[in-house]
Amino acid sequence: MPYLDTNSTPLTAATAAHLLRRATAGPRKSEITAFTGLTATEAYDTLLSNVQYYPEPVIHLDKNHATFGQALNSGAPFDADSNFGRVQSVRFWWLSLMANQSRPPSLLEKLALFWQNHFVVSSEVVTEYRFVWRYLNLIRDNALGNFRSFVKQVTIDPAMLEYLNGNQNVNGAPNENYARELQELFTVGEKDFYGNANYTEQDVKEAARVLTGWRHYNYWWNGTTSIYSAFQLNRHDTGNKTFSAKYNSAVITGNNTTNAGNVEVDALISMLLNHPETPKFICRKLYRWYVNPNVTEEIENNVIVPLANFFKSPGNNFQIEPVLRKLLTSDIFFDISNRGAILKSPIELIIGAYRLFNLPPPNAATEPGPAEKYLGNVWWNTLSMQMPITSQSSVFGYEPYYLASRSKGWLSSATLALRYQFADTLIWPWLQVTPSYKLGLDLVGWATSLQPNFGNVAASAAITTEQILASFSEHLFVFPLSTAQQNFLIDTIMMQGIPRSSWIFEWNRYRQTPGNLDNFNSVRWRLSLLMRYMLRMAEFQIS
Repeated sequence: MPYLDTNSTPLTAATAAHLLRRATAGPRKSEITAFTGLTATEAYDTLLSNVQYYPEPVIHLDKNHATFGQALNSGAPFDADSNFGRVQSVRFWWLSLMANQSRPPSLLEKLALFWQNHFVVSSEVVTEYRFVWRYLNLIRDNALGNFRSFVKQVTIDPAMLEYLNGNQNVNGAPNENYARELQELFTVGEKDFYGNANYTEQDVKEAARVLTGWRHYNYWWNGTTSIYSAFQLNRHDTGNKTFSAKYNSAVITGNNTTNAGNVEVDALISMLLNHPETPKFICRKLYRWYVNPNVTEEIENNVIVPLANFFKSPGNNFQIEPVLRKLLTSDIFFDISNRGAILKSPIELIIGAYRLFNLPPPNAATEPGPAEKYLGNVWWNTLSMQMPITSQSSVFGYEPYYLASRSKGWLSSATLALRYQFADTLIWPWLQVTPSYKLGLDLVGWATSLQPNFGNVAASAAITTEQILASFSEHLFVFPLSTAQQNFLIDTIMMQGIPRSSWIFEWNRYRQTPGNLDNFNSVRWRLSLLMRYMLRMAEFQIS
């Protein structure tokens, strides 16, 4: 198998859908069509060129506040009374970027989600909206940039200093929280592929000493118009820091100048990136996020190691985008064994369904009320399914991404029931977003759009159950339905054991008298049975 060789086969509808499912929160059908026929490289270039680092502003979507519907101003004086709604507005803003259907598909938001779950800062702990907003912009701005610079900016960012207690890390009383997670979760990883430890407790203690002296300013301070972080020499440990043999017994020389914070942090990050496991740890996480949660020894040797060597090579120098390009255009990415290998996260399930079925979010700037309803619905669904955006319960991130079960961890008896419940809201819509927009599927209208000469029964034959199934299942699943599955869905689920010819009679009766409620409900019931079952199938849960 060529593994990381660039895939040269023009994309089919199936492989275009695969790329878009993995690189975005989920594709629209029109996007799959647009990408069909492109090469992997052309498709990737399109996703890259569509990146928008400066999208629409955050709109305040707290209906209980006077500034509801107005754009948030990052330089406005901090108001504690409106903070909760502003944090929620920042979350809604990011969810809207993922779900928005007027913007062309880009790889940024899915990648930013990866990095936000890698460099975790939880808004449940860092509760000040300015800190959360600044941090999320840092993540998006650096998602495709240089990893070395990224780690440095994360390390001294106000939100991270608050989240992992860097603000309390001072000479004489070092706080080891960030020093530990910087190594265990952000750079070298706790252990290598074979289970060997990558660092020692000595390394945690010495790294904590390097990081002393940084603090943030104006957290939850009413009336302040800016937030920032800065280094204070009098809080810094100026002695030499000696690391273990895991880092070749490196010594970071103590510094007592006003620039000591930058000098020593830069030296620490260089040491961490020089560790042979750091590029492998990052590439392994990217592979699990985009390709397959299961990293075998074959994959480790033939994909992870060469990708890591490329990542750290002098020619690339820890640039993220070329690594992502190599991975998402590779033969291993498009290998059929990796299709359907990932269980959809709640965000991919919910936003992916809304995008596939063309159910876009309203524009928050022009329709703040409807936008708040729509995005609040997304938020509460993802929260109940254990994926609240920006609100991970621990520094490890969302559990399914670090537990041994990997993406299968999204499923439990409780969350499976919630997934089914969400599917039911698509079949029987209840949320009236606007007077003319109910958030769900008009299945009868969908079937009607398939029927030529709908009102003239004599002029055209009725659409068949087979035609309906083909339309309803288009791009719904990773793999085509087997003949046995198609027959089961039509005969057992849709028709409930009666002959398919009965559908022709029921459908034509509805065509003749579409205003008759009994006739409408008859066809709606059958269509609902079919789609409801399809949305509950295991095949719909995978990507």
